[in-house]
Amino acid sequence: MIHGLRLLRGAQTHNVTYRSLTLPSLRSRSVHPSLVRHVQSQAFQPARPINPADLPKPKVRKIKPPFRRRKWVRRLFVFSALVGSGYVLDKQFNASALTRSFRTFKTGLVIGLDYKINFRAHPPLVNSIEELHARNATRIFDLLRYNGGLYLKIGQAIAMQSAVLPPQFQKMFAKMFDDAPQNDWAEVERVVREDFGKSVEEVFGVSFAGEQGKGVMEKTARASASVAQVHWARLADGREVAIKVQKREIADQVGWDLWAFKVVAKAYTWWFGIPLYTLVPYITERLMLETDFQNEADNAEKMRELVAGEKRLNGRVYIPQVYRELSSKRVMTAEWIEGVRLWDKEGIQDRWQGGFRQGSPGAGGSKLPPLPNDRTNVDESVPEDAPKHPLYKPNRKQWKGKDGKGGLGVSLKTTMNTIVDLFSAQMFLWGIVHCDPHPGNIFIRRLPNGQPEVVLIDHGLYIQMSPQFRHQYALFWKSLMAFDNATIRDIVSSWGINNPDIFASATLMRPYQGGDNSTLNELKKGGKGKDQAERAFEMQAKARDGIKQILGDETKWPRELIFIGRNLRIVQGNNQFLGSPVNRIKITGLWASRALAESPDLSTGQRWRNWVQHLRFRLVLLLSDAYFTWSKVKQAVGVGRGWRRILRRI
Repeated sequence: MIHGLRLLRGAQTHNVTYRSLTLPSLRSRSVHPSLVRHVQSQAFQPARPINPADLPKPKVRKIKPPFRRRKWVRRLFVFSALVGSGYVLDKQFNASALTRSFRTFKTGLVIGLDYKINFRAHPPLVNSIEELHARNATRIFDLLRYNGGLYLKIGQAIAMQSAVLPPQFQKMFAKMFDDAPQNDWAEVERVVREDFGKSVEEVFGVSFAGEQGKGVMEKTARASASVAQVHWARLADGREVAIKVQKREIADQVGWDLWAFKVVAKAYTWWFGIPLYTLVPYITERLMLETDFQNEADNAEKMRELVAGEKRLNGRVYIPQVYRELSSKRVMTAEWIEGVRLWDKEGIQDRWQGGFRQGSPGAGGSKLPPLPNDRTNVDESVPEDAPKHPLYKPNRKQWKGKDGKGGLGVSLKTTMNTIVDLFSAQMFLWGIVHCDPHPGNIFIRRLPNGQPEVVLIDHGLYIQMSPQFRHQYALFWKSLMAFDNATIRDIVSSWGINNPDIFASATLMRPYQGGDNSTLNELKKGGKGKDQAERAFEMQAKARDGIKQILGDETKWPRELIFIGRNLRIVQGNNQFLGSPVNRIKITGLWASRALAESPDLSTGQRWRNWVQHLRFRLVLLLSDAYFTWSKVKQAVGVGRGWRRILRRI
């Protein structure tokens, strides 16, 4: 207390008022704040109660749910509304293109993660690598089936990779050649009117009411594929035609589908280190051309001209005529073909019950039999709800006999020999290759002399080979048959391929026996002392590394090899389906050698030198024939596993 009084006196001595003694100044002078008095300058007033009229009006209390719950409910509602609206708009106005792309990304991500986690000798989340392949094959199959369109073509390509993909994928994708769902007739009418500016009746001169002097057309498609469907029609002049109409949604879907393909390829290139994305632009360009029916008509006419000018194929192969005046970018009208699909093995080889020295309808360029005048002979292969008319497509299968169990009665070996000849000539002689020769695109007819005639349709997916690349590829095939490893190495090195043996094996779709066999020996050596799961994983991992070595320098890699390889694998699959009746490799090598001697792009001296080499090569093929016959005998008596089983082990 005494200390406090002394401080107050000191403040008065220095003329410091109480009001100027602020808190900081007191602290600096070590004065306790409780000793400071504040002087009241106003007069004293007694306390009065507050007037209720001066108080603000009371607010109504609102009882609200917890803030966090209300926020998420609102967000969920908005999100659901946006997703639902987007789905409806995408389905109605964009042919479900965004939905299909989302499904693709989701499936690609799931499969990528599954292989990233479980592709090892002892997978942590599955019992074996075989189970891993099986469940991912199911995922891809479901994706392609639900998306349809161009995705079905991808599925067909996967189905034919019998020498490359695991057996689980082969079994699942064997169903991919079933017919795709067809669009309603109203969609067909819209496409025709959009392309021609006229109705179906006006464009094709048909009547659905049976008017005299006009043709007829079936509203129910006879075949439906991934991109288009085919309707039968009889024009007013009597011609029977196949009217191929592109499915209307394809135009909206193709851009999104190819974009999704690019994104997935880019992701897998980064994820697995396989340079796939550099091949995507060329692939998408080819697939886009497949939706242009004017391009398909050009290819068909060119191939028809080439076949007609090749005496070794003329009379054995037939290309249907295209009617340009009735075709557009999304509609193509061509000659109607009566024949047996290549997948109908029994229909090709079963006993012929037609007349003596007679062929199947239309074979050899002959005219189709006239239409009947009654209703009893209409082809009932269309659905029951389809309209039946006496002038609609008749049943021309009398050659099957009364029991309907007859066939063309032609040789499977001769049939397959013609097919391999045709595609070998395309690759080595002409440089124009049909890259979609699956069984649905090949018809077989019987000529009057009892020989088969191969009819090739669907000419949308083609590639053009430059003369230089065509010569290189022919020389590569010839060198494979002659075991000329130095030439093989030089050619594939110029293509940016680092491992000639692996590429040779991939081309032949069997182990190449003429090289140093270092890759095959490494696989055998690496499997010693390991259990079955570890050996299987190591072999498949080396196969994946082999793909990287094949691609090598992607800047040099010929893009044409993508679709040439597809052609070779599909032809091999066709041969295996028919029971491997021919030595496909020998026939292909023979055409490669002969094309080098016949090519008009070479000088006369070079062609003569190639003819001499070709005669030597024929001697080599005699040895190949002997080995092929011996391997067939061994397989027949149960000795040896055959090439296909060897490949499955690898």
